[in-house]
Amino acid sequence: MSLLPFEAAQALLLEAVGTLARSQTLALTQAFGRVLSRSVEALRTHPPFDASAMDGYALRHEDASVGAILEVIGQSAAGAAFDGIVRRGQAVRIFTGAPLPQGADTVLIQEDATHVDGRQVRVDAMPGPRRHIRSKGTDFRAGDTLLAAGEELTAGALALAASGGHPMVDVVDKPRVAVLATGDELVLPGADVGPSQIIASNHFGLMALIEANGGDPVDLGIAPDDLDAIAGRVRQAIADGADIVVTIGGASVGDRDLVAPALQALGIRLDFWKVAMRPGKPLMAGRLDDRHIIGLPGNPASTMVAATLFLRPLIRRLAGLPDGTQMRSGRLGADVAAGGERAEFMRATCRQDATGAVITALPRQDSSLLSIYAAADVLLFRPVQAAAAQAGEACLYIPLD
Repeated sequence: MSLLPFEAAQALLLEAVGTLARSQTLALTQAFGRVLSRSVEALRTHPPFDASAMDGYALRHEDASVGAILEVIGQSAAGAAFDGIVRRGQAVRIFTGAPLPQGADTVLIQEDATHVDGRQVRVDAMPGPRRHIRSKGTDFRAGDTLLAAGEELTAGALALAASGGHPMVDVVDKPRVAVLATGDELVLPGADVGPSQIIASNHFGLMALIEANGGDPVDLGIAPDDLDAIAGRVRQAIADGADIVVTIGGASVGDRDLVAPALQALGIRLDFWKVAMRPGKPLMAGRLDDRHIIGLPGNPASTMVAATLFLRPLIRRLAGLPDGTQMRSGRLGADVAAGGERAEFMRATCRQDATGAVITALPRQDSSLLSIYAAADVLLFRPVQAAAAQAGEACLYIPLD
């Protein structure tokens, strides 16, 4: 396959991808950041009664002339309402959030009142009618739709669902993302590292990226450079219900790059293999029915950049979240050289000044340098054949978080 332009490859991967149909019911304490699969309707009216918005005195507005002396006949507090009736010339001591007593229609705030003795209060300033009252149902009423299906559950949304009487909510299931590292040279951190071996670091970065973007990561470990071993692990992951299977390494065309033939042996159709981007050229993606397969390159920066641009939006779409593919605008913090035949995603830092985001490419861009990727906040996008640009010129970038 020839090199596919980055934009075309990303569009092809995400084509016709929608939110998973699976859902689960979670307690509110477990649902932050998830996406509703079913709307939330209010089971109760809120506020459920007329309530005081201030500390003061509940009274009849017609009795609230300046200088009037009113008899205090009781008090109303949150959770302990006054159960009598306020009549002419009377008032009830009331506290914020407490139910407004029957017969009262106004709250005189305590700053505008003076105690005459233990049972009387003087009106020092006349309040307006229904002043300082939160009317019943001003927030929402029973049956109102509080949250629509497809909404992400933020802290505020969870509080709203709770206020509406819901201890549980129905949410979209997390996409199951199985991760398989490949290569005879790989060992896990903490193991003895031989003279020709390296630590499988990409694995851990990907697992974190998956979880941070709404996925449920499944660790398939490390497969040797063996076609049957790779095919067997992928086959088992699909059988176990993975929505996405991600392989790391073995995506190029060398004798030991066996991921593509292993996938093809399983009947997986490759939609593309090799993308006109830097880093991340040896990237492949395919499908088997409704399962998605992504083969990432093995160089650390290539792995993480390709995952950010392709795996991240795929997970988020399946989870019902915004895919985050839209680039943002900023200004260059330093000069950059002209581009080449491939779109480039330079590891860069971002700072904010009075004019907005200032993006500065890190000095070394080798795809093997994981330390450079770890130091980056954003990817600075440089299109194919981009002209050299100077500090202060406009640029496009993609946040890494």
